[in-house]
Parts: sequence; structure tokens; C-alpha cells
Amino acid sequence: MNNSETEINKVEAEFKRERERERERVKTQQTRLIPVVLKLKDTYNIWQAYLSSFPKTNRYTIGSKIDILFLEAIEYAFLASYTHTEEKRLFLNKSISKIDLVKLLLQLSWEIKALDNKKYAHLAERFAEIGKMLGGWKRQLLNKTPEAMPQEKRT
Repeated sequence: MNNSETEINKVEAEFKRERERERERVKTQQTRLIPVVLKLKDTYNIWQAYLSSFPKTNRYTIGSKIDILFLEAIEYAFLASYTHTEEKRLFLNKSISKIDLVKLLLQLSWEIKALDNKKYAHLAERFAEIGKMLGGWKRQLLNKTPEAMPQEKRT
């Protein structure tokens, strides 16, 4: 090999190493997300695939409303994961409320036949898991900070 081929091989090797470091950086960023946020993110990806098969008349009404609420729920859960305890409870409660509303609207979508049985069952199962995760997180926060609980619940 001559010098120019050696130089090209070095550059290619450095490029491959840099690309691998970038992949690891992205993977590390994703692993920093707490499990419930990852579950919400994965479920949102599934929802997006299902939304495209909604009837057009429903896609831009109830479908877009579900989409907006879902994104807000993800946002609040994400924010809760990075804030202090007082704000954490506030964001977590907002996320839970948004998820409950998404579940109601998904049920309505199923009832009006905008969402078929299989897709609804799949989403309902995932939301049940998300609900348990968020509920557990909320209980953990309440146990960690009992002074924040209402007076009647402390007795």
C-alpha cells in the first residue's frame, strides 16, 4: 500500500469510530429516559401507525385530539422525571389526567368503529401498563413525602 491508500484507510477507520461513538451517544440518551417515558414513547409510535388507518372524518377530529393529549402526557411525564418533588407531583398528576382522557377517547373511537377491536385491545393493554407505572410512581412520591398528603389520608 502506498501512503495515500494508508491515509484513506485511516480516515475511513476514524469515520467508522466516530459513527459508532455517535450511535452509542444516542443509545445512552435513550437509556436516560425513565421506563414509563420509554413505554409512553413506544406506545405513541404504535398510536401513530394506527392513526393513519382512522377514517378521514375521525382522523382530524377525535384522532387529532387523542394525538395532542398523548403528546402532552408524554411531555408531563418527561418533565416530572427531571424536576424536584413538588413540581414532580404536579407534572405527574397532569400526565395521569391526560392518559385517562386518552383512554376514554380511545374507547370512544372504538365504539364509533374508528378503531378496530385488535388495535383497541393492543392500545388498552399498553395503557393499562402505563397506568400501573404512573400510579406506582405517584404512590412512591406520596410515601416519600407524607406531609404533602391530605390530612384525612394520613390517619
